[in-house]
Amino acid sequence: MRKLLPIGISDFRKVVEDGYYYVDKSPLIRELLDNGSEAILQPRPRRFGKTLNLSMLRYYFERTEGDARGMFQDLEILKQGEAYTRHQGKYPVIFLTFKDVKCQSWEECVGEIRKVIGEEYRRHYGILSGNHFFADEKGTVRVHNGTDGGSLGLPRKREAAEG
Repeated sequence: MRKLLPIGISDFRKVVEDGYYYVDKSPLIRELLDNGSEAILQPRPRRFGKTLNLSMLRYYFERTEGDARGMFQDLEILKQGEAYTRHQGKYPVIFLTFKDVKCQSWEECVGEIRKVIGEEYRRHYGILSGNHFFADEKGTVRVHNGTDGGSLGLPRKREAAEG
């Protein structure tokens, strides 16, 4: 069976599981861990895999119900030793991509960005409602509900905000 190029596909899981051609970018994980920076800048031209790289980072670092190790079994990062593999699946990851936010007006754009942020909030709701925060941190978790400019249009949960 002939492998296909993942043109337009930015989800790392889909690329790996569906057997698309993939150039191993997992050394980026090692670089990120070795660098120790609070922020990284990955400037690349359009269509050069920025979102796919970020998706790979998400699947590597994110703590999930399932085991993502299989997605990385043939990649370089798993050959780098325990100093790197111990980070796999250990962290909550906020993954926001605005690549599909294409609107005709500023108001539409803000609405679409709110949807993206709201979806990510709902994806992490279990963390917000659980015992994953220290008592003093729970007070900083706030989600506004209403029609003002700061609203995400999400249902407000008092226990998440007041804990």
